[in-house]
Amino acid sequence: MAEIKPFEVVWTEAAVGEVLDRVRAYPWPPEPAAPDGWNYGCDGAWLRGLCEHWTGAYDWRAAVADLNRFPQHTARVEDFDLHFLHVVGEAGGRRPLIVTHGWPGSHYEFWDSIEKLAFPSRFGGSAADAFDLVVPSLPGFGFSSKPTRPIGQRTTARLFNTLMTEVLGYKSYLAQGGDWGAMVTSWLGRDHGASARAIHLNMLGFRPHDGVRTDEERAWAAQQEAAGGMMGAYLRLQMSKPQSVAWLGAGNPVGQAAWICERFHDWSDLSKKTIDEAYGKDKLLTNIMIYVMTGSFTTGAWYYRGLIEEGGLAFGPGERLETPTAFANFPGEPLYAAPPRSFAERAYNVVRWTDMPRGGHFAAMEEPDLFVDEVRAWARDHG
Repeated sequence: MAEIKPFEVVWTEAAVGEVLDRVRAYPWPPEPAAPDGWNYGCDGAWLRGLCEHWTGAYDWRAAVADLNRFPQHTARVEDFDLHFLHVVGEAGGRRPLIVTHGWPGSHYEFWDSIEKLAFPSRFGGSAADAFDLVVPSLPGFGFSSKPTRPIGQRTTARLFNTLMTEVLGYKSYLAQGGDWGAMVTSWLGRDHGASARAIHLNMLGFRPHDGVRTDEERAWAAQQEAAGGMMGAYLRLQMSKPQSVAWLGAGNPVGQAAWICERFHDWSDLSKKTIDEAYGKDKLLTNIMIYVMTGSFTTGAWYYRGLIEEGGLAFGPGERLETPTAFANFPGEPLYAAPPRSFAERAYNVVRWTDMPRGGHFAAMEEPDLFVDEVRAWARDHG
C-alpha cells in the first residue's frame, strides 16, 4: 500500500513577490473600443481591476492558511504523487464520497461545500447525511505531480479508484464531478463500477453510439454547435495544440488569469449577478494562484489532448454506462448545456435527473448550498 504523507501548502514571500512583480510589469496590449469587452475575450477593464486587487488587496498569506484548513495528503499511485484532501466527517469512515474538479478549476472549487458535506449537523442538517470526503487534485493540476506527456480522464479514473480502494481502503464509494471531473467520474462508473457504486454528475460527457435521433436532440446539437463556434476556440486549441497556449502562458500570470477568468465569466450563471458577485476577486485569485504557483497551467492544458489520445467520448454499438447515474442540470450552463434526457439515457443509466433553479458550470463554487442539498438528496438513495 502506498504511503500517505501529510501535505501543506507553502508559498514563500520571494516566490509570491516575483509573481506580483510580473503582474505589475505586465505590458498591457491594445483593447477594442467596445461596450462589452467580454465579447472579445477577458474584459480589459475588469482584468485591470483584478490585477490591482491582486497586487494591492489580495492577502495571499490568508489564502495559504485557508488552503491548509482541511487535512490534506499525498500518496504515490503508479507514476504520480496524488494530492488530496481527506476529511473524515461525521460518517466516521462509513460513507466515502470522492468529488473531482475540472479545468480551469481546482480542488478549491469545493471549498464552501466541504464542511457541509462532512459535518452536516454543524449547519442544521442531519449527521446521517455526512460523508467521508476525498477531494483530489487531478494529475498535472495544482499540488498533484505532473505527467511527462498528456494523460486523460480514463487513466485518471484508474488512479483515483486505486486511491480510494487500495490507498484509503474503501471497499466501495460514491463519486461526484463536473467538467473534467464529470468525465473522470463517468469513467469511474464505467470501468470501476464494482467500487464506484453510484455516480453524480453536473455535466454529461459520454455520447451514445447512434448520435442524435429525435427533433429535440437535433435542436440541442445545433445549439451546442453554435455555442461551440463562439466559445469553443479554447477547446479546439487545447485538444489539438495544447503546448501553443502553454508557451503563451508560461511566466505570464496576467495571461493565465485572463485565460482562466474568461471561462469563469462565460460559463457561469450571470443572469442576475456579475462575476464578482458570483465569486469575489479573492476566490478567483486563489484558484488562479494554484495554477501560477504550481506551474500547472501547462499540464492543465495538456489534459484536453489526453481525451483524444484515450479515445474520445463516444461508446461503441450497444454500450452504455450501467452504474446508477444522477444528473443535476444547472440552467446557467451556456457552452455545455444538458442534452435531452432521451440522448443521455442511451449513454448513461440515469436514475435521477434534477433541474436546478440556478447556477452554471462551476456548480459547487457558484451555488454551494444548492450543490450540497442535491448531493445529499442523491446519496440517500445509495446508502
